Amino acid sequence: MARLSHRAGHGDARFPPAVPARARLPQAGAAARLSRMSAFPARWIADPATLQSALSSVTTRVGLDTEFIRERTFWPQLALVQIAVERDSGIEVLLVDPLAPGIVEALRPLLADPAIVKVMHSASEDLVALGHTCGVVPTPLFDTQVAAGLAGTGAGLGYQRLVQDTLGVALPKGETRSDWLRRPLSPTQLEYAADDVEYLFALHDDLAARIDALGRGAWLQEDCARMVATAAGFDGERWPQLGGRAGQFLDAASQLRLMRLLRWREQYARTHDRPRSWILDNELATLLARSPPADIGALQARLDAHPKAPRKLGAAIWDALTTELADEHEAPLARGEEPDRKRLKQLQQAVARRSAALGLPDGVLASRRWLEALMEGDDWPGALAGWRRGQLEADLAPLLASAGDTPTGSV
Repeated sequence: MARLSHRAGHGDARFPPAVPARARLPQAGAAARLSRMSAFPARWIADPATLQSALSSVTTRVGLDTEFIRERTFWPQLALVQIAVERDSGIEVLLVDPLAPGIVEALRPLLADPAIVKVMHSASEDLVALGHTCGVVPTPLFDTQVAAGLAGTGAGLGYQRLVQDTLGVALPKGETRSDWLRRPLSPTQLEYAADDVEYLFALHDDLAARIDALGRGAWLQEDCARMVATAAGFDGERWPQLGGRAGQFLDAASQLRLMRLLRWREQYARTHDRPRSWILDNELATLLARSPPADIGALQARLDAHPKAPRKLGAAIWDALTTELADEHEAPLARGEEPDRKRLKQLQQAVARRSAALGLPDGVLASRRWLEALMEGDDWPGALAGWRRGQLEADLAPLLASAGDTPTGSV
């Protein structure tokens, strides 16, 4: 594993003393796959020139991960960037301090380079953190969690579990809720952070070979590209009133009022970098939409009576509640009824049969939420519109057609 050490100079003086390497006991057959593991101490980098030099020889791929805090803000506060790079004699782990001046700018070329694959695990939140802080979302992406699902290993596997199952290496579970913004970071934090990228290349090699053997490279590329596009276009939902269960049972006018409030809340939370629930919680938003106050005075009285209400934002909430949006006439409305459980079960059974035939774990081909959206919509939603549609349409279209709501373009 990576051994953590302090390298003097170049603005790296905040790095703690070296941390002893922890013994690894690979399972039988794993030793060959682990032969290229870290031959260097992990290096703390807080100087842009040092980072540029460390990355200058990278040509094909890096392992990438982040640590961030998102407890009191809307945007994740990027606190650490871990980068694994390949050297002639092994793997080196770079622990990069994004709080140091100039580091973010020095990172951008790597993140944007289309020739360098970014190997990450469960990358969706990391992509948002990097995109917000660095102004560029890493691409192209190889997500090892997504790849493990498509390879038939398991759906939604955590990094530690995947490393254990694939490479036979047991990693500790500590430090997941550490204060990553403090300086200096503790030796235990740094060891944990280095572990998070040290095994990404071995996972990449194993999973890429299996994906290629199965002929599913295009599937993986599509799913990873969608993750990158989602992070790059992280603008919030256009129709947020459809996301909450309480809003499903509002009448049409109330649903539109809820949409106004939730869109305003999203913009306010982003602009002021505060969690959505700190601005206006879902319960209060739904109450105001269902039973709107007669005037701003009545609204303020309600806010004053509600324990979690943003009392100082009364005027802004009133404007949001009463101002029509330009695209309201396009807004889809929730049906206000429970989904057809019998038909939903039939769809789920058809998905399960197809998943079994493909050797895919449950949840990879289609989730319940996706199927409910398919039942309610006029087209194949989100992830179902890509390669999954090609695998599912022949089985699902007859079930949808029997209820008279086959999605557009279906056979």
